[in-house]
Amino acid sequence: MAMQREAGVQDFVLLDHVSMEKFMDNLRKRFQVGSIYTYIGEVCVSVNPYRQMNIYGPETIRKYKGRELFENAPHVFAIADAAYRVLKQRHQDTCILISGESGAGKTEASKIIMKYIAAVTNTQGQSEIERVKNVLIQSNSILETFGNAKTNRNDNSSRFGKYMDIEFDYKADPVGGIITNYLLEKSRVVQQQAGERNFHSFYQLLRGANDNELRQYELQKETGKYHYLNQGSMDILTEKSDYKGTCNAFKTLGFSTDEVQTIWRTVAAILHLGNVEFQTIEDELVISNKKHLQSTAKLLQVTESEISTALTKRVIAAGGNVMQKNHNATQAEYGKDALAKAVYDRLFTWIISRINRAILFRGTKTQARFNSVIGVLDIYGFEIFDSNSFEQFCINYCNEKLQQLFIELVLKQEQEEYQREGIEWTNIDYFNNKVSGIQISVAISINHAFQIICDLVEQPHKGIIAIMDEACLSVGNVTDDTLLGAMDKNLSKHPHYTSRQLKPTDKELKHREDFRITHYAGDVIYNINGFIEKNKDTLYQDFKRLLHNSKDANLSEMWPEGAQDIKKTTKRPLTAGTLFQRSMADLVVTLLKKEPFYVRCIKPNDIKSSTVFDEERVEHQVRYLGLLENVRVRRAGFVHRQRYDKFLLRYKMISQYTWPNFHSGSDRDGVRVLIDEKKFAQDVKYGHTKIFIRSPRTLFALEQQRNEMIPHIAILLQKQVRGWIARQKYKKMKAAVTIMRAYKTYKLRSYVQELANRFRNAKQMRDYGKSIQWPHPPLAGRKAETKLHRIFDFWRACMILRKYPRSEWPQLRLQIIAATALAGRRPNWGQQRRWLGDYLANSQDNTGYDAYTTNVRNMKNHVAGGAGGESFRQVLFSGFVKKFNRHNKQADRAFIVTDSTIYKLDGIKKKFRDLQRSIGIRELTYISVTPGRDQLIVFHSPKNNDLVFALQGEHTVLKEDRIGELVGIVCKKYHDLTGTELRVNVSSNIACRLGDKPRIILVEGASNVEIPNFRQNAGDIIFEVPATYCV
Repeated sequence: MAMQREAGVQDFVLLDHVSMEKFMDNLRKRFQVGSIYTYIGEVCVSVNPYRQMNIYGPETIRKYKGRELFENAPHVFAIADAAYRVLKQRHQDTCILISGESGAGKTEASKIIMKYIAAVTNTQGQSEIERVKNVLIQSNSILETFGNAKTNRNDNSSRFGKYMDIEFDYKADPVGGIITNYLLEKSRVVQQQAGERNFHSFYQLLRGANDNELRQYELQKETGKYHYLNQGSMDILTEKSDYKGTCNAFKTLGFSTDEVQTIWRTVAAILHLGNVEFQTIEDELVISNKKHLQSTAKLLQVTESEISTALTKRVIAAGGNVMQKNHNATQAEYGKDALAKAVYDRLFTWIISRINRAILFRGTKTQARFNSVIGVLDIYGFEIFDSNSFEQFCINYCNEKLQQLFIELVLKQEQEEYQREGIEWTNIDYFNNKVSGIQISVAISINHAFQIICDLVEQPHKGIIAIMDEACLSVGNVTDDTLLGAMDKNLSKHPHYTSRQLKPTDKELKHREDFRITHYAGDVIYNINGFIEKNKDTLYQDFKRLLHNSKDANLSEMWPEGAQDIKKTTKRPLTAGTLFQRSMADLVVTLLKKEPFYVRCIKPNDIKSSTVFDEERVEHQVRYLGLLENVRVRRAGFVHRQRYDKFLLRYKMISQYTWPNFHSGSDRDGVRVLIDEKKFAQDVKYGHTKIFIRSPRTLFALEQQRNEMIPHIAILLQKQVRGWIARQKYKKMKAAVTIMRAYKTYKLRSYVQELANRFRNAKQMRDYGKSIQWPHPPLAGRKAETKLHRIFDFWRACMILRKYPRSEWPQLRLQIIAATALAGRRPNWGQQRRWLGDYLANSQDNTGYDAYTTNVRNMKNHVAGGAGGESFRQVLFSGFVKKFNRHNKQADRAFIVTDSTIYKLDGIKKKFRDLQRSIGIRELTYISVTPGRDQLIVFHSPKNNDLVFALQGEHTVLKEDRIGELVGIVCKKYHDLTGTELRVNVSSNIACRLGDKPRIILVEGASNVEIPNFRQNAGDIIFEVPATYCV
């Protein structure tokens, strides 16, 4: 049993001492820490928290699914699961009885139970079962819309009783259901007490419907304009979103568009009907405001004259003759209100029948034989208002019956369990509640105590309902005053009934208006006014015929008795009191056939506060719910009982003889050994399948010893489990590595084999397999793929290069580098000729080659001698150029490219003198060339003074393109020195910097130019070339 001593006890049965003070103290402690649920054995006491609580999510549902009550903290989920498990395991019908006064949280509890049952069923996701679950859940919003209202105690008070049977198949999946409603408080339709409202449906229609819909129903948004709404509160709740939710629920339940239209038209018609007014002019009754009458007729789809006649006249059939009797204004008002109440009541009943059609079990009768049901009873709680009328009388009678049933079933369950387990049982007597305000100590059966009050109401010929029926059947003018007199005469000696006439000194009662009944919940004063009318529940036959003849087929269906011949004699209908009494009797019979579970709801205060615990208010509810008596019933025998296997499993660690397992007999023997060792034998009894513990002290002692052992056992189990987990994990990892290694080898071999198959004939192909598509490598072969590509590239290169002498390989390498750098952006770059590199050392290119050779040798020695600059081993490229400088002047020069530096030299006339201007190759930022046949090249320097060259011959233009050769040499050396690629820009417009100034070089072709040259134009540099050079 999960117990939190710091928040009181989780089961009232475990209190050290049973008294109202102890009970209230425990309830208050738990409420203050947010523990709203407490058990009394298997009864769940729920205190309304008046706030949202995060204890109903999927994680909580999983926590309670399939668990015993004692395994987790108290929760309504545990009650729902217990009822569901009985149904699933024993195929026995169960029911959950939810009781408490208005505002205690009964409706919310029923919705939470429905949510839980929906969550734990249909694990296979069958569509029909899912549909039934959705219908069951969505039906709540419709019933709340049309059956709930705001009262002074509750913003969402159920003004009708609801009993829902949820039907399950042999697999315990929900397959259908049926809803039964009891005594809708239809008088609320025409009149509300101060601070209260009409049913939610009226406000949802006015505040939630759009303008087009309101125009269709001829309504306005202001609720104050309608007589049936402006008598009570005008508070705004969440009508807009609720209206959408209700409409969506109609769709989910399969209501047709016509049916939904009928429902909202009828609601609107009632609002218009309430505004119809009567006036007497010259002894003739007329309707003064025809507009609302016309709207009512239109919405009910009857003619204006028909409804006008039905409201102002009455057709009477007597002795085969038919007469028409005119109403006076009072009679017309009565008829109008009776019609409004009856129409809404029939509409509500029709909606429930329509919901029942949607959730009705659709299987065969043979299948239905194996079905079981869980009943959920959510019925109005005990009510004591400032003014209590016929409805409160019926509601409180209902609660008397249910309280009587509750005590009877609890007592019966206790007796049956003791008898079943072979435990000695002594009948327990209880004190009766107050009689005439004086506590008496007459020990009588609790069942008899409640029977006294029920007999006062329902006893044939003597009870209040029988007296009311007799008054309603009497000929003549029978008034409420007459009824009160008859009740005083027949019930004057009953200890639970009194009135001012019987006790003239009791000034709390109004003379000839009030009577008091001493209920189990306390004294309630009822006002007799309206009892006769409400019990008769009379509706003129004219209205029934009127609505039966409506052109709205759905509305006509609600009034089948309207089809009767007006001359036909019919039996007097049963009164509302008798009908309600019979429905209660049927309900009790239904509940007695099922195994019951209970949720007792308590309201902590009347101001809807999440922190206030009103002691007096709560104690009153505890008394009238009989919770203390329930505790005494459980405590009269044994406070705790548990199956031997479950008990031994929970407490075996506290005994050396039962830990870790008991092997010396049955579970019962093991429990006996444990109890004897701990010296609790005098406080327990052994049943056939369960152990029964008498006092809470024994259970607390067992729990304390268990709690002390848990940390040690937890450490032991953690050590064992962690070791086992680590060993299993290691074995799995080792096996996984072996499997992965073998699998990777297999996949790699398969990949290599596929490569071999694809490249089998690559040697005979012209491109040596370059066009062959490589297969997608497996994950294990992605690293190998790079190496295989490299092997293939080397092989293919060898196959290509074997056609060429090895002496040509350096030029091929440079050509490949140049082609890569230019990337097809320059069509002609000298790829077809032989590349010599050091052209100035060649006598055919340079007539002054001797001077050049001497000067280069001197430069090499000069640098090697430490005179500055980087040393070089050889000249890789040399040639004549036309240079353009920062002073906008061009000059014929020469240059050389060594293995580290680009040197600028003087021309041949000055014997190639070193101009002391050089750029280190590693310092280059990028190279720019043009896409044409010109020999322009720019070496970009980070020093903001670029080298602008145009390659040329000694005296003439070059007859061959050397740009590609120069680009290839410089790019190769740059990569050798830095390890990165040098960017090559190819463009007809080249941006450069000369003397730290940005300049643009534009290449222009001209027909009259034979030798390329530079010129300045408005800040730009124009490089003029023959027109044939341009692309």
